[in-house]
Amino acid sequence: MWTLENLGWTPALAHHFEPFARQGLAAGRVAVVHKDLCGVYTPMGELWAEVSGRMRHEAASRAQLPVTGDWVALRPRPAEGRATIHAVLPRRSAFSRKAAGAPTDEQVVAANADSVFLVCGLDRDFNLRRIERALVLAAESGAEPVVVLNKSDLCDDPGARMADVRDIAPVAAIHVVSSITGEGLPGLSPYVAAGRTMALVGSSGVGKSTLVNRLLGSEAQATAEVRPHDGRGRHTTTRRELIPLAGGGWIIDTPGLRELQLWADEDALPAAFADVDAVAAECRFRDCRHESEPGCAVRDALAGGRLSADRYASFLKLRKELHHLALKQDVWARQAEGRRIRSLHKLARRRPRD
Repeated sequence: MWTLENLGWTPALAHHFEPFARQGLAAGRVAVVHKDLCGVYTPMGELWAEVSGRMRHEAASRAQLPVTGDWVALRPRPAEGRATIHAVLPRRSAFSRKAAGAPTDEQVVAANADSVFLVCGLDRDFNLRRIERALVLAAESGAEPVVVLNKSDLCDDPGARMADVRDIAPVAAIHVVSSITGEGLPGLSPYVAAGRTMALVGSSGVGKSTLVNRLLGSEAQATAEVRPHDGRGRHTTTRRELIPLAGGGWIIDTPGLRELQLWADEDALPAAFADVDAVAAECRFRDCRHESEPGCAVRDALAGGRLSADRYASFLKLRKELHHLALKQDVWARQAEGRRIRSLHKLARRRPRD
């Protein structure tokens, strides 16, 4: 049976929960989400819970509804094994991306993780530009980013690959591992210590499920071979799931992400581009965009070979993407406010006059 403490309960959560406790509600942590039902771990056991109608109606977006890893306030019906969720407690961290196919929707991939493993394969899947994107999202999430380079057994020179990643992520922890041979896995233990939650994100075929199985010490997650013609994998994890470890830690396993569309603002860029940010401090103008302004130290570093052209191009591309996202969000916010005002005017016209 779970206790709130071994689920990861903290004094900060207890403080946020006080008004719900006065309403007679109980606390629990979301383990998995199936359409309109959430599996929730509680001291009463695992309950299947639906979101209350009022909460669903008042949510401004799907990102405000429960996701895997969330702490929720619920009214349990333990005899039925069911419950109703009335609120999501404030998230300590939230790893999000822009939802596929939607102009301005946030998709929360994992909530309340202490660290996020950005898993990349050291086979044909290896991609520095994808790691840069993941680092930007991790910086926005509030969780500690950890780059995990898996499949070292399939790489002729993993040290060189690690050096490449170190060039673009000088402050992030980087681990070279093999889920097959066990190489490097002991170095991951501190991230999954008792009371800590770690989320795994990465594209299909990077070996996340095999890595989870090694950390669990059992074949709990289904695995599949990558496609030989392109080195990409098939989705074997089909849902986001909070999984307990024997040592008291927690893993949030996630399906492979085919794309990592950014959901952040430009303040998150320095986390993935610390080298560009350090050089930018020498620019003549504080608001330099590093494009055509005079006295631009970034352009000078590019011309002098101290900054690679690929790195500079990636920086500009991601900054432009974040700028367009901000513009879309602003337009969407104005449209939503317009709809709200029109709705209030309609209600006012319908109200009977004295």
